[in-house]
Amino acid sequence: MNQLEDMRLFVQTVDSGSFTDAADKLGLSKQFVSKRLIALEARLGVQLLVRTTRSLRTTDVGQQYYEQAARVVQEVDGIEHAIARQNATPRGRLRISAPMTFGTLHLSPAIPRFLAAYPEVNLELELDDRTVDLVAEGFDAGVRIGVLPDSSLIGVRVSQMELVTCCSPDYLARNGTPTRPQDLPQHHCLPYGHRRHVEWSFASQGNPSLVAISGRLCANNGEVLRDAACAGLGITQLPTFIVGAALHDGRLVTVLDSYRPPISGVYVIYPGHRQPSLAVRAFTEFMRSTFATPPRTLR
Repeated sequence: MNQLEDMRLFVQTVDSGSFTDAADKLGLSKQFVSKRLIALEARLGVQLLVRTTRSLRTTDVGQQYYEQAARVVQEVDGIEHAIARQNATPRGRLRISAPMTFGTLHLSPAIPRFLAAYPEVNLELELDDRTVDLVAEGFDAGVRIGVLPDSSLIGVRVSQMELVTCCSPDYLARNGTPTRPQDLPQHHCLPYGHRRHVEWSFASQGNPSLVAISGRLCANNGEVLRDAACAGLGITQLPTFIVGAALHDGRLVTVLDSYRPPISGVYVIYPGHRQPSLAVRAFTEFMRSTFATPPRTLR
């Protein structure tokens, strides 16, 4: 993230009076904003903010920085708006990377509306369940599901994502029903990914827990795991946008309903070292409006 973007985060935080309000206005996570401002203070070698549980205020040097940074941000915004008015239509090639299942189930029906809204944008969409290096592979932006790792990428949350733990009724009839997450090591599980050590997260009455699980089948594609669970091969933990139809028609049932996995999100991400193009901004806003209601397919 560059110095100007750090200034913008700081100015918005002071104007908003809290990390939470600033994050909401900028479309970022509270943790990301807090982390960037801590890094800004470390780079400058001064304390800019005094943080308490109930308030946020600038130090003397923080107030000086705020006044100068606000002028810089205002001037840059004025320049950008002047240029944008001359060329305010998103146009050109837009390369997007997205996960396979989310892309086929949810992006696919939405794409015609995006292209109709922005007729001068040429969209290149690549669907892949591996973790794509946006910068190295020349993508303008990507869609990511789940919890974002720390990186130099900017992540804008466009929708909520709900995970459920589920299996087939036949599996439960043959193997019994787990009553708590700690029962899972005695069951056949179907983990996502190819890591040797997999843990599933749960929370009950605000108390988080991690449980190590294993199974004979793991895959980096949710539809493969959904189909395996429907066939009675084990218990899986997947987003509702993948298993919604199977839950609706009874091929799958949820288990451990009192121990729900934490809710995460659907994000549009883009490199933090450059300003997003008009096309990336248009795509991000389109995703935010399209998935304002979290996706939960019943097809």
